[in-house]
Amino acid sequence: MIRNEAEYQECIARLEQDRQHLAHQREALVEAGLTAKQIDKALEPAISFHEQLQEEVEWYEKIKRRDFGEIQKLTHLGQLLIALRIANSLSQQDLAQKLEVSASQVSRDERNEYRGITIERAQRILDAMNEEIVSRVVDKDLGPERLVAAGSR
Repeated sequence: MIRNEAEYQECIARLEQDRQHLAHQREALVEAGLTAKQIDKALEPAISFHEQLQEEVEWYEKIKRRDFGEIQKLTHLGQLLIALRIANSLSQQDLAQKLEVSASQVSRDERNEYRGITIERAQRILDAMNEEIVSRVVDKDLGPERLVAAGSR
C-alpha cells in the first residue's frame, strides 16, 4: 500500500522501468524463438507484479481525489483511516502531532491497518482530521433493488 507522495513517485518510476523491462524481455524471448503462449507463461510473474503495482498506484490516485467508495465491513475501517490521512495530505508525523502520540505509533498502527483499535480511538483519529463517517445498516438478504423499495416506504 502506498502511504505517501514519495512512495507514489517511486511507484510511478518503477512502473515505467517495469514497462521497459517487460518490453525488452518480450523482444528477447521472441528472438529466442518462443511461441506467444510460452512468452506469456514466462512473463506471467513479472506481469502479475506489474499489474499489482498499477492497482496500488490507481488506489492512491483515487484516494487523493477523495474517491473512497463505500466500506462494506467494519474490518475495512483501518484502510479508510489511512486513506483519509493520505487524502488530507497529512504525513504520519502530522497525524501523530494532532493525536499527541509518537510518529512510530501511527506508523505501527497503519502497518497493522489499525486492527484491534477501539471505536473511541478511531473517532479520535477522525476528529483529528476533521472527518466524519456516515453509515447505514442494510439487510444482506434484501439486495440493492429491494433496498430502494424498503427505504421509500
